[in-house]
Amino acid sequence: MLGLVILLVVVAVASVIGTVLKQNEPYTNYVIKFGPFWFEVFRKLGLYDVYGAPWFLAILGFLVLSTGVCLWRHVPGMLAEINHFRLTVQAKSLRAFHSHAEWTLAADPATVAAQAAGALRAQGYRVRSSTHEDGHTVLAALRGSLNRFGYLFTHLAIVVICVGGLLDGNLPLKWKEWRGDIRLETRDVVARDVPPESRLAPGDNFSFRGNVRLPEDSSANFVFLRLRDGFFVQELPFAIELKQFRVEFYPTGQPKNFESDVLIHDADRLKAPLASTIKVNHPLVYRGYAIYQSDFGDGGSLMRMTAQPLLGQSAAPPKLEGRIGEKLSLDTPQGPLTLELDDFRLYNILPVPQSEQQAATDAVGEPGRKVRNFGPNFTYRLRNAAGQALEFQNFMQPFRLDGRSFFLSGVRGTPSEEFSYLHIPADAQGTPGRFLRFTALLHDRARVQAVLARAGTTAPGMSAAELAAVRLRLVDLFLKQGIDGVIEQTRQRVPAERAEEATRFFLEVLRMSLGELYVELLRGEGLAADAEPGPADEQFFNDALNALSAIPNYGAPFWLQLDGFEQVQASGLQITKAGGQNVVYLGFALLTAGVFVMFYTSHRRVWVWLAPEDGGTRLILAGSGNRHQEARSEERRVGKECL
Repeated sequence: MLGLVILLVVVAVASVIGTVLKQNEPYTNYVIKFGPFWFEVFRKLGLYDVYGAPWFLAILGFLVLSTGVCLWRHVPGMLAEINHFRLTVQAKSLRAFHSHAEWTLAADPATVAAQAAGALRAQGYRVRSSTHEDGHTVLAALRGSLNRFGYLFTHLAIVVICVGGLLDGNLPLKWKEWRGDIRLETRDVVARDVPPESRLAPGDNFSFRGNVRLPEDSSANFVFLRLRDGFFVQELPFAIELKQFRVEFYPTGQPKNFESDVLIHDADRLKAPLASTIKVNHPLVYRGYAIYQSDFGDGGSLMRMTAQPLLGQSAAPPKLEGRIGEKLSLDTPQGPLTLELDDFRLYNILPVPQSEQQAATDAVGEPGRKVRNFGPNFTYRLRNAAGQALEFQNFMQPFRLDGRSFFLSGVRGTPSEEFSYLHIPADAQGTPGRFLRFTALLHDRARVQAVLARAGTTAPGMSAAELAAVRLRLVDLFLKQGIDGVIEQTRQRVPAERAEEATRFFLEVLRMSLGELYVELLRGEGLAADAEPGPADEQFFNDALNALSAIPNYGAPFWLQLDGFEQVQASGLQITKAGGQNVVYLGFALLTAGVFVMFYTSHRRVWVWLAPEDGGTRLILAGSGNRHQEARSEERRVGKECL
């Protein structure tokens, strides 16, 4: 019994884990969440698919077997016990009962027997009597026989619930996988490219929970069943078409409500397709399949982009078009790259920087926690020929930070890292035009050389030509390695005792050289020859230098600017078929009935032993029950009736 209780506790704890920890997610999600060490520990324990883990199914199977054997061995005797009155009981045995009493009465045995039988029946007992050869009479009474069914129901409930758990734990699916009839698909391929051995026909799987994401005006007759590090394609006996998807947001950016208008196309329906609206917590149940509204995302929005060069490409910036989910091949001066468009978000509700909260008139939220919609953004990956990729996140509209505007472009090497953002300053027109022109100027070596030579700057101990060459090398080094590269090169080439002085000198020369090039840019924009840049121009120059210094670590030869888009939304649907659901419901009904019967009914027995003695009657009254106090109470009531 102790072992059974321990196993039930293990099953209960595992069920809690399976409820709290989202099951059958891609393994990369668990690695990001728990880290490599704990990911491996939890994987070996089977916590990512608790209800399908071998140890969990083994426990359920053992509970079914052991409890079933227990029922098979004890139920026949239990049922026979219900109608067994035990009329052969002896006086010595009754006196040994914990609850017993004994009297000598003046009435004859027949009268006492009639009174005792009447008193017992009045209390709801079933009474049987037997007169033996030596002249004594035994009355046996039973009450609360239904209590025995409580034990039967509770044990049977364990069997039924475990059988339902085995059915919903994909046991048939795992059996086919163990036999080699089906194979888990681990490649990143679309549904149409999944081979037959990784597909499941509608009748092949008794119970499943799968997901599919449908763009508007598209349909699907399958779902993806994620399992461990791969998936199966589960085919459906009908097709789901998404006509329209709608979503509403709270001011904080959290989804308020989202719903899908769908059509169910079924060859077995002779009438028109079934039209329905699926909402959160309001699923559509069709032919035993429950269709839930689970999430939403992009359904293949069209992106119109410009690849703005950051490393001095002379050709006009190429215009690109592609849909989310597509891959584009690009030829760049740094080699071929593959552009993988991952996701697009129309709304980005983010906290407003503290310094901007007073000026943010469109911000909402509680005091000290303002949020605002910062507009559309999209994420993509750039993958080189070796297969290495960087992930980028670009915003379409400029951000307002510390009173200035910036276009933000985030980059990271792995999903577990935070984005590191490149801040591209916006000009007075709110565009990146000035920064891009300045970048192009700095990479035009002939023009840079001409501007620096024309400036006529001098330095002690250096000729004009030598200084111009140093300035040109500093600009080249800055463009390739940033400020950190200039400092590092100086420390490597100059003795340690002069490194600090030399670093300060070269940084001043570099800033002066870049400033002259920046003024050249402003002259081209219309700044008068005798005019000096204003404070706003100087601030832009400082922001541009910060961005230029970060470009060597940006990891891409261009900044992908989002020019326009055509959004296509997609609805995430979860479709479940719980073949064991009704079995589990039956088990819980049996468990509830069994517990109720055991707690609110009491199985009690009362014996009245009568024998003639000295012209009267010797009466022995004894009782037993699963609640001893109730047995003694019944004994007293019957005794009073007889007396």
